[in-house]
Amino acid sequence: MADEDLAHKVRELGDIDLAALLCLIGREHCIVSTEPAYLDDLTAELELVASRTFGLSSAVVDCTPSTTLDDLVAAIQIQLPRPAPLPRAPLPLHARGSDSYFGTHGGSGISPHVSSHIHQHQHVSLRPPSSRSPSAAAASPSKQPSLPPPPPPTQYQIANVILARNLDAAPKAVQIQCLELMRTRRIFTRTAVQACPKQFLLVAVLGSESAGQARLTKHLNDHFYISHWQDPEDGFAHVDEEGEGDEDSIVDAAVYDPDSIRDEDTASQASSASVVRRTRNSKGASTPIPAPTPTLPTHPSSGQHISRTDWAVQNQSSPPADTNSTTSRAPFFTETDISTLSTLSLQTHVDIEVQRYQMNIIAFLRLHRAVAPGSVPPVATTHFRALVRALAALHGLDFATPELVQLAARKIYAHRVAVVPAEHERSMQWGSDLAAVKALLEDVQPEDVVEDVLGMVDVPL
Repeated sequence: MADEDLAHKVRELGDIDLAALLCLIGREHCIVSTEPAYLDDLTAELELVASRTFGLSSAVVDCTPSTTLDDLVAAIQIQLPRPAPLPRAPLPLHARGSDSYFGTHGGSGISPHVSSHIHQHQHVSLRPPSSRSPSAAAASPSKQPSLPPPPPPTQYQIANVILARNLDAAPKAVQIQCLELMRTRRIFTRTAVQACPKQFLLVAVLGSESAGQARLTKHLNDHFYISHWQDPEDGFAHVDEEGEGDEDSIVDAAVYDPDSIRDEDTASQASSASVVRRTRNSKGASTPIPAPTPTLPTHPSSGQHISRTDWAVQNQSSPPADTNSTTSRAPFFTETDISTLSTLSLQTHVDIEVQRYQMNIIAFLRLHRAVAPGSVPPVATTHFRALVRALAALHGLDFATPELVQLAARKIYAHRVAVVPAEHERSMQWGSDLAAVKALLEDVQPEDVVEDVLGMVDVPL
């Protein structure tokens, strides 16, 4: 039953949600890119994915050529909420001359000798106090008011999801520091060492025309797990949903003047049928729906129920609750779900024929004439195997299929494969014509190379 619930959750996720989920399962990181004009929408979408889908905190690092290491460290840390102060218990106060603290209702419960000794001290305490100068009284520590305890120091931690926007424009030192953060899951500051939380994901948010054009420094680029290019025509699900929700709230939340409601009640009822509302699942205008008729606020003592749609009438100073906040909704995917999928991926069986198919794809990629030497590193092979198992777990399978291998190859090698320059193409050493080689490699993208290899390698039956 739990596996069926997880499979149902997975089917409801979008492409960007799935890319983040795959990285969280494998404790890896990814590159997400789109057209440069839609980079703001992609960043907002990733923030909503982190908060709504997984319930994780996020931090955006806007990288520029002038970004320093201190800027990076300051941007990836978020402030932890201060704990609520503990209530102070009141001290027991006893009136002078009352029963002893250790006494009972029936008697004092102490010996007469001790009782007479206490009465003597009480008698002495009734003496008038000695006269002291005002300066001596002010200097007495018993008369000083107690100061409140100092507030606890502000604490910071690294966010669960770091969105490194335009990371390719950052200096090489900043990119190397990001690589160190990905590998060791910690970062060194001037005063301490900050460790990453258990659920940690670094996303390079880049603007490019395709997944193969999103590039970083060599070692950082190879260390990223997968890459995903979001087509703007496919939209951004969470951003579009939030925008439709804002439009619905603007149409629905109408503030009425209590003094003019009685005079305009007839006119408002007559115009209510002409209100057109947009549904969340439709792009255009839906069927006209009568708007709710405003009601007058009643006195709290009358006991009459006030409709929820009349919040603006009964209390205009209190805004409605924010339904898009992370505190008002539970995450769609919990940490337990991610741990379960990770365990299922480790238990996935990969047949020997499927393993041979993976190795053939890797060999054909390295020997392809359009691939630059060294652009298919060994770490990509490790990621390739892990992604095939994770995809099988997401599809509810306990074994890997050739189709999953093809899907994993497209996500693993799109950002790694580098097209060789025509001058260094291997056939040039045997006297090939440079113009012919340039014409052959013209407009060849890494995605084209991967598709070419997948078409050449025989698929196991």
